[in-house]
Amino acid sequence: MDRIAVLIPCYNEEQTVFKVVSDFRKALPDAAIYVYNNNSTDRTAEEALRAGAIVRIEYQQGKGEVIRRMFREIEAECYLMVDGDDTYEASDAPKLCEEVLKNQADMVVGDRLSSTYFTENKRQFHNFGNSLVRFSINHIFHSDIKDIMTGYRAFSYDFVKTFPILSRGFEIETEMTIHAIDKRMNVRNVVIGYRDRPEGSESKLNTFTDGISVLLTIGRMFLYNRPLEFFSIIAGLLTLIAVGFFIPVFMDYLDTGLVKKFPTLIVCSLTMMSALLSFFAGVILSVIRNQALQNFELNRSSVHARFAELKKEQAVRHQK
Repeated sequence: MDRIAVLIPCYNEEQTVFKVVSDFRKALPDAAIYVYNNNSTDRTAEEALRAGAIVRIEYQQGKGEVIRRMFREIEAECYLMVDGDDTYEASDAPKLCEEVLKNQADMVVGDRLSSTYFTENKRQFHNFGNSLVRFSINHIFHSDIKDIMTGYRAFSYDFVKTFPILSRGFEIETEMTIHAIDKRMNVRNVVIGYRDRPEGSESKLNTFTDGISVLLTIGRMFLYNRPLEFFSIIAGLLTLIAVGFFIPVFMDYLDTGLVKKFPTLIVCSLTMMSALLSFFAGVILSVIRNQALQNFELNRSSVHARFAELKKEQAVRHQK
């Protein structure tokens, strides 16, 4: 088991990966540095090997697929994830790792938005998108995460081995954040430096398609993790519609003693029934979710026991 494992998912980062690996070897000389090559068509793997990284391959395309394999294969006390595009300062790495190793943090968020991101990043839609996602998640999930989409994070063993990865692409950061919030894990924000990509290096992030994927992920995670709130909102909207259409029918009845708009009354009744069904669906799913949370805590206890066992085995090997 590594004490610190630096995880670098890469797709066509030939221009920058050598410098990224070299910088992190200097910043964290005792860390194991893993570069996972995700079907690159350039010399990314060769440059990573030349810099001294441990290079592995993930054939399924997508950042989420790469991180799934990383988390499954690597055993470490602290996992440091960083992009291979040379936009993050390696000098900030010890601060992030310290939060995990000394302060028992489960996830440490490298906060770009509180430092240089908005001045360095020249893509205005990206700036707007980051602000929108941060606002949405912090208000929906009642949290205070400073940077949702950052690719610079540190994780504990518990987080890595209990995180069920469902995303395939760049929405993985959003999924990580919501998972940590929902499971009441210890999340820390650490302000980091950020610089734009060097000239000639191209971003793999598509502003619109990946932005839509992120927003859909937020909606999906809201449904999964807050089902009572989700279906209560639907029930409330349906109730407003039913009441809105019922008022004219009821006013006519008060004036004439007759129901003149039977089709409208039937639609109101069906809409109100749908509202009640939505609310009780939320109640049932909320009970199921609470059971899932109990199972998660039991699984987390077993993962923690496994971590303690690995540390004990490691200590014995060091003594020998």
